[in-house]
Amino acid sequence: MKPTFHWFRTVFFLIPCISVYTIVLGTLSILSTFVDRRGHAAHGCARAWSWLILATTGVAVTVEGLERVTPGETYVFISNHQSFYDIPVIFSSLPFQLRIISKESIGNFPFLGWHLRRAGHLLVNRSNPDRSGILNRWRRLVADHLSLIIFPEGTRSRDGKVGRFRGGSFLLALEAGLTVVPLTVSGSRHVMGKGLITTRPGHVHLVVHAPIATPQVESPSVADARELASRIEAMVRSGQRGELG
Repeated sequence: MKPTFHWFRTVFFLIPCISVYTIVLGTLSILSTFVDRRGHAAHGCARAWSWLILATTGVAVTVEGLERVTPGETYVFISNHQSFYDIPVIFSSLPFQLRIISKESIGNFPFLGWHLRRAGHLLVNRSNPDRSGILNRWRRLVADHLSLIIFPEGTRSRDGKVGRFRGGSFLLALEAGLTVVPLTVSGSRHVMGKGLITTRPGHVHLVVHAPIATPQVESPSVADARELASRIEAMVRSGQRGELG
């Protein structure tokens, strides 16, 4: 199909539809937190929002390795980041109560940001992060059997290559002694690339790698975090499907 068609489809069909999904499900999510403070019902709204976005856009998702994780367990999912569509892909595919770590400013967005704040997602001031406060919040989420999603590259990839994983999140994982599960997302950049508004139908492949148990370290060093980050980064790279051709 011609680029002009995809532009008109995005602007006059997809954006209005996604806006409606966000307003309706965001409102239901926020209201649900007044009776379900753990945010489980809000997460159900987020999964419905994700499924609707993928279905409306025409995105098919293949999941490989889901049998490697145990339902009901608590994990830290570590993923590469290609597109805004990574979140709907992961939320719709993983049967866990998921919470993301994101920059604090997103919490100011109408409906989406309000949902994140009310449902217990971790919004962090990246310019001045409170490490001890973040770690305490991690532990509270784990106590509630909630899993975390982290994108340690810090930004989306333009060409599909996995960028260098930052070590900060891995320091926290080591301090908390949490089990880490690497994820590889392939193909989402073809649905919506970085810096683009145009969205296209497509196929996304999600690989769930084997969980890695991390020993709890009271005062992990930067070297410890870097070693774990490099190990996870290599696993994520190994799962890529046809990205670099």
